[in-house]
Amino acid sequence: MSIDTTAVQAEQQPEGEARLQPIRWKFPITYAVLALLALGVFAAFSPAGTQTQFRLATAADFFTIPLVNVPAAPTAWVLGIALAALAGLAIHFAVRRRRLGVWHPILFGVLFVLAFLVWAGAGRDAVIPLVTVLTGTLALSVPLIFGAMCGLVGERSGIINIAIEGQLLAGAFLAAVAASFFTSAYVGLLAAPFAGAAVGALLVLFSVKYHVNQIIVGVVLNVLVIGVTSFLYSTVLTQNAELWNARQQLPRLPIPGLSQIPIIGPVLFNQTILVYLMYALVILLQIFVFKSRWGLRMRSVGEHPKAADTVGVNVNRTRAVNTIFAGCIAGLGGAFFTVGQGLAFGAEMSAGQGFIALAAMILGRWNPVGALCAALLFGFSTSIGNVLSTIGTPVPSEMLLMLPYIITIFAVAGFVGRVRPPAAEGVPYIK
Repeated sequence: MSIDTTAVQAEQQPEGEARLQPIRWKFPITYAVLALLALGVFAAFSPAGTQTQFRLATAADFFTIPLVNVPAAPTAWVLGIALAALAGLAIHFAVRRRRLGVWHPILFGVLFVLAFLVWAGAGRDAVIPLVTVLTGTLALSVPLIFGAMCGLVGERSGIINIAIEGQLLAGAFLAAVAASFFTSAYVGLLAAPFAGAAVGALLVLFSVKYHVNQIIVGVVLNVLVIGVTSFLYSTVLTQNAELWNARQQLPRLPIPGLSQIPIIGPVLFNQTILVYLMYALVILLQIFVFKSRWGLRMRSVGEHPKAADTVGVNVNRTRAVNTIFAGCIAGLGGAFFTVGQGLAFGAEMSAGQGFIALAAMILGRWNPVGALCAALLFGFSTSIGNVLSTIGTPVPSEMLLMLPYIITIFAVAGFVGRVRPPAAEGVPYIK
């Protein structure tokens, strides 16, 4: 009678050791490098005896907050030491194979940004307007959030949507044309989802009905929309701009009371209806994707379409409807480029935002709130670059412009950790 020595050893091995996971050094090392950067650059090179000025309020707030002046070098050293302590805590938890809460990366990120701003504004006459930075963050994030929600709905249904860029551009085009023709920004806002839905319908036609490779279809649709809108812009819109491409802007709708709260009031509660729709969209998707029958069916056809078909779910129809609905969402995001900002349509004005929205969706792990946070991160990196380039900073302006794209590369490369897309994503379902 033979004895399985491997089984015996496994039984004799303590349960805790049998389930021991490898130490994950990626994030602790990243925290340590950033902490060293804060200490070795932000703190060490902050001019002694200088101050950094921050503006935290606007004239319309309930009460006035005076300018905040902080001594640059001491503040940078304190923030750098705090970052080093957080990095040490991350290393300690990694060695013990334990996980820190979500508070840790948020706190680390806030302190690192503050250290960077203290260093960047040290000894300069300009004031760093934090409310302007946050307002710009939200504004720059709006099309990214709509695009990320579009990609999330599509990919949760099993359809890879590379055409978000084209859907944003189509929404911007139709919103501008409709708003100009009817001299109403609200008409443009209502028209924009139809443009995104039309691009989504083409994606459905080729990927669901004819089983064409979804990535190739998405790329082709992007090129198609860029070509069509650029042609119409250079011919029809340019020749009669007063009729077809006049500027129309959605008015701001401040919420009484809330819009006058210092710092967050002007940022969150003094916006257009499009931004308020974005709030509602993220909340509703977070609920319905995970807590409703529609969300269950959507996730089932994206994870295991055969099982969904077995219980009576029409897989291809579900994918088609959700992809077109996702196109409507992206069309709304495209409206922000024109009627949302009061701008006329310009050729290729989406400027790659659809691809950054895809990165935000991946960084957010196909979760509405996660994608929202990732989009806000991209928007913040762009906003802070714009503000610092106006006040002057030791960092070259080209580096500041590169920030959102560097973050995009890290996100797509999987730096945030292993992310698993829906299992049936990109796989046509054939009965």
